[in-house]
Amino acid sequence: MPTFKRVVQQLFRRKTFSGTLEESQQTQLARCLTTTDLIALGVGSTLGAGVYVLTGSVARDKAGPSIVLSFLVAAVASVMAGLCYAEFGSRVPKAGSAYVYSYITLGELWAFVIGWNLILEYVIGTSSVARAWSENVDALIGGKFRNFSLTYLKMETQGFAEYPDFFAFAIILVLTAVLCFGVKESALFSKIFTGVNILIIMFVIVAGSISANVSNWYITEDDIQNYFVAKCNVTNGTNQVTNLTSAATNISTDGKCGSTKNFGTGGFFPYGISGMMSGAATCFFGFVGFDIIATTGEEVKNPQRSIPISVVVSLLIVFVAYFGISIVLTLMVPYYILDAGAPLPMAFGEVGWNWAVYPLAVGATCALSSSLMGGLFPMPRIVYAMAQDGLIFRFLARINQRFKTPLIATILSGLLAGVMVLLFDLEDLVDMMSIGTLLAYTLVAMCVLILRYQPDLTVDTDGPRVSLADLNDMDSNASFMKKLVNPKIKFPTTKSGKLVYSCVMIIGVLSFLLCATLVNFAKLSYSVAVILCCILSALIILMTIIIIRQPQSNKVLTFTVPFVPILPIFSTVCNIYLMCELSTGTWIRFSVWMAIGFLIYGGYGFRNSSEQRRYKKVPVVRSTSFTKGHNLDRELI
Repeated sequence: MPTFKRVVQQLFRRKTFSGTLEESQQTQLARCLTTTDLIALGVGSTLGAGVYVLTGSVARDKAGPSIVLSFLVAAVASVMAGLCYAEFGSRVPKAGSAYVYSYITLGELWAFVIGWNLILEYVIGTSSVARAWSENVDALIGGKFRNFSLTYLKMETQGFAEYPDFFAFAIILVLTAVLCFGVKESALFSKIFTGVNILIIMFVIVAGSISANVSNWYITEDDIQNYFVAKCNVTNGTNQVTNLTSAATNISTDGKCGSTKNFGTGGFFPYGISGMMSGAATCFFGFVGFDIIATTGEEVKNPQRSIPISVVVSLLIVFVAYFGISIVLTLMVPYYILDAGAPLPMAFGEVGWNWAVYPLAVGATCALSSSLMGGLFPMPRIVYAMAQDGLIFRFLARINQRFKTPLIATILSGLLAGVMVLLFDLEDLVDMMSIGTLLAYTLVAMCVLILRYQPDLTVDTDGPRVSLADLNDMDSNASFMKKLVNPKIKFPTTKSGKLVYSCVMIIGVLSFLLCATLVNFAKLSYSVAVILCCILSALIILMTIIIIRQPQSNKVLTFTVPFVPILPIFSTVCNIYLMCELSTGTWIRFSVWMAIGFLIYGGYGFRNSSEQRRYKKVPVVRSTSFTKGHNLDRELI
């Protein structure tokens, strides 16, 4: 019967990866992707329908013209996460993305948590995009498919969709078949649709600039009131509606009279700085999807070079697109009249360019198609990586020798997404993607920080060899506090690495408490909230100073995150803050999903993990050549 301590040690056992060129190149998948392919995949999966919908809803209901700053803040947070992915992609070019990174750095339990949530993220993401794709195409043909389905296939069960969307189910099966035939064919599909989407976005930015009116960024409260007074008077056919205020107008979200809606106070920040930041939390999810690049580590010709470049370039392209669209959209028409579902056609209609609806429809269809591929592509790679490690059923890791793809994992992933889109109403589940994504971003940032301060142990036939600096550290009689703030060592050691690991874990907990306090600041006593924020911030700063004082690894990589440890820590805090902004219901559904995952891991993965056998043979760290008289045998933790 294993002791509690041994069980805990097994839960946090780490995947071994030496980082040698030979091990990096070992794969059963086909290495055929170039940097251009990765950029197309990254942009295509990230720059989806959000650019045609997200800008309108955020500008009208949360940020107004300050949406341009919302996208800037969201881009900064995304770039920080992207840089962390870029370093790990060059350090560990293996399939599995954040799952593999966490397994190597934090241990098996955290790796399963991330992998399980990434599967959920891609399933829901694929299903929601497929349904949006179906609705977009159906709108182009006059809603005939929807009308037929509601007439003959209507489902009236709570929690399920109004009708089974066979159109969306069919497109998922088609793209799943494309994925089965090979990764190169999938990348070609993505490049074509992403290219068309970029051309349409460039058209929107250029055409919208021609019709821009700077006065729409300087709207007054009276302008808003007068607009809706006139609108309600026209709607009612009388002059009875004369006492509207911008804080509580009798306008519903579809522009009709009769319900209350807050449209802010005008100006560049109609909803204040808080509205701009709330908009940034929503806009952040417009950048979700670039992590698809990290899942291709075993299918890229030169992953150490291509992954960092493609992550940074794709995020830059996406930011320019969102930034440009948000600028021209809020300059073309007043923010408060934007249509939340179709802001661009409405805006062009307001300035007399009604014909623009046709290229916009083509652009939206291409964006949804590439985004759908972006959701389907990484899902079987995550399943493949987890199955290969034994955390889920191993038969899912089988590779088709003809197409060099994880065929079984691809087919089952497509069928799972297809069943979801066929039966379920996905609107209540979409926010669960956000938790999984943000948790992955957070742990990748923490992994980069931890790994940067670990000693470089080389592996040979006698077992891992410890560095001279580690021997000096073990022999040192310096006090604990002196080691903490002034470690006189030039290279990271096992002890300094453990210290950084502990500090990073503490920062994670403190950041969650700080962000939860900030999100609920208005609900707490002002003095209590301020004191809590000051104490928690001071402790985070203290942990950061301790990390700064420790020596970093001097291992040469093709790409490294700048400003370590400040940038990864700031990225961690930003991601956790955005997680805390999500609703209580989302957290409850997330907890249920995790409970199901832990049952699977406890019943199968814990006992069948590839590291289980390796863990039973505890490696020995030996060194007999550095210092006379030293002959050390100890466990490598």
